[in-house]
Amino acid sequence: MHRTRSVSSIFDLIHHFESFKMSNYTTADENAADIALLKSKFAFHQDFPKKGIYFCDVFPAFRDPLTLELLITHFVSHIFNVTIPKLAKGGKIDTVVGLDARGFLIGPIIASRLGAAFVPVRKAGKLPGKCAKASYAKEYGEDVFEIQSDSIAKGANVIVVDDLIATGGSAKAAGELVQQLGAKTLEYLFIVGGSNLNGAAKLDAPAYSLVDIEL
Repeated sequence: MHRTRSVSSIFDLIHHFESFKMSNYTTADENAADIALLKSKFAFHQDFPKKGIYFCDVFPAFRDPLTLELLITHFVSHIFNVTIPKLAKGGKIDTVVGLDARGFLIGPIIASRLGAAFVPVRKAGKLPGKCAKASYAKEYGEDVFEIQSDSIAKGANVIVVDDLIATGGSAKAAGELVQQLGAKTLEYLFIVGGSNLNGAAKLDAPAYSLVDIEL
């Protein structure tokens, strides 16, 4: 079925979700139209949070429930049609890791659709108990990520999600944390990819972005 051109509400998308996940659910034209809709919802801010940074704000896309469902459905369809088929027969996604903080917005929803666990990666000092740590440089400073040491089982298949990849430092640190816990990152998912910054080259697994924007 052809999805977005015929639906009128979130409920239509959710009702037909089982058929989406087992098929290539859009034509090329429909996919392009969906991506154009997502891009039209973003806001851009020059010199934020510091001079020289061109900031892409994805929050406006979350104000429209249908657009948010469109975003989630595209991710989940990609996982079912591209990511999971690369695994051995019977393979599945065990854990979705979301990066602080926008990864927390989409990660739990994607995890729920996959029947997977959701695990947050947070800034240092925000998680209780024993934590693994990884430092990284970002466009406007340096920071430390942490993950709870007992949050992911050894050997688990993991997907890492965030809103945006620029230079790739934070995503790389998240991947290092997954490795420290003895799990395997299968793929990194982003709403926005800044391919001109080549951040994906730093990662230990393929990266998939819904929208490519020059940052």
